[in-house]
Amino acid sequence: MINKLYVGNLAYSIRDEDLQQHFAEFGPVTSAKVMMDRDSGRSKGFGFVEMGSGEAAQAAIRGMHGKTIDGRALVVNEARPREERSGGFGGGGGQRRGGY
Repeated sequence: MINKLYVGNLAYSIRDEDLQQHFAEFGPVTSAKVMMDRDSGRSKGFGFVEMGSGEAAQAAIRGMHGKTIDGRALVVNEARPREERSGGFGGGGGQRRGGY
């Protein structure tokens, strides 16, 4: 059973500690992380919570999905595995051959 949850539509004022406190009522929280923008230092509006057990994770989904916190209705579901990204430079390249 999956223990890691995606939490979306977070108010920008929510921090890691707030997230942990809200989810702790459903069971032990292993970790709670609000994703922050690297450049601005501002919340991206989503985060991840890892619960101590699959049962606690399911209880948290039932209890927190749709719950309004700081004026925003949360979206809570099982986190999907992170997708691999490509290398970044977009391939191609190659040298032109030919004379002048």
